[in-house]
Amino acid sequence: MKINKLLVTLFLGSILFTSCSDDSEPQTDIKGDYENGILISGEGTTSVSGSVSFVSNDYSRVVNTIYKKVNNLEFGEYVQSITFDKDRAYIVADNQNTITVVNRYTFEKVGAINTGLLKPRYMTIIGSKGYITNWGETSNDSDDFVAVADLNTFQVEKKINVILGPERIIAKEGKLYVSHQGAFGNNNKVVVINASTNTVEKEIEVKDRPDEIYVNDSGAIVVLSQGRTIYDTNWNVTGHTLAAISFINTNEGKVTSELVFKEGEHPSQMIINGNSIYYNLGNDIYKTDMNSTVLPTSKHLTAEASYLYGLAAKDNNLFVLDASFTGKSKLKVYDLGLKTKTIEKEVALGASKIYFN
Repeated sequence: MKINKLLVTLFLGSILFTSCSDDSEPQTDIKGDYENGILISGEGTTSVSGSVSFVSNDYSRVVNTIYKKVNNLEFGEYVQSITFDKDRAYIVADNQNTITVVNRYTFEKVGAINTGLLKPRYMTIIGSKGYITNWGETSNDSDDFVAVADLNTFQVEKKINVILGPERIIAKEGKLYVSHQGAFGNNNKVVVINASTNTVEKEIEVKDRPDEIYVNDSGAIVVLSQGRTIYDTNWNVTGHTLAAISFINTNEGKVTSELVFKEGEHPSQMIINGNSIYYNLGNDIYKTDMNSTVLPTSKHLTAEASYLYGLAAKDNNLFVLDASFTGKSKLKVYDLGLKTKTIEKEVALGASKIYFN
């Protein structure tokens, strides 16, 4: 009997010891307050700084202006985009000619690239180099460039001169692909840059005003060209150029197929989720796939938005930004299977881009 009691006592003691030990163990796998969630960049206005919001993956926690909360600093006007490497986030503020570098999980500032930029837009990274598209002076159509920055020193070390209006930039197998929307003018090219020599290799013609650009699972470049509306001197509409989703074969260096929109249709957002392509016409969201030869005739769902300004997809969810430039914007989450809105959260002023952290 005494032996049994002793065993029970030892057993219970071991449970209590283990429990206390587990409770006191630090959770060393947590990198910071802003991991395992969604980062949303807001452009801000001329009078209110751009900012970044955080929404946790379970949507239970929303924190706005996280950079200011952590550093007591502002980005200034306008926050255009964010790029990531392993542990850092690079926040591009185009009117400030600055890229602020923070720890992507804590948002503590670690540095800045603030020389050698002129209206920076988007950035991509190869190794320790950052490649940043720049519009240059808006009054000059021939001073646009891609800046090459050393991410160890945060210094721009070279400029690659390019044609008007470089916008999005992606990297594939040592080459850079840049969509040239045309800044405040118009362009219709995707420029290919050799990242080893920092030279322009090729200009590939697409439809007017190319913007979103991706590499799909087959290795093709997929680019959305919005087309443009043509006006007379009194700002009356006189016509439209065609929009398209173009597929570029990188080995051949040319467009091999296109999904062309009807005249007057101007999609403003496109995202890729696996083999699916989602794009919008106004608030209507359409879905097609990489192998389609024609665009769909019926919408997938309609988003609730006064100004649909951002789009993203992950797993079975579609994320929509309903932007406001006078107050909080809204993040709206839709179940792609049910085609219904499941979540709505208030986020940054002028919210425009969604990133998964």
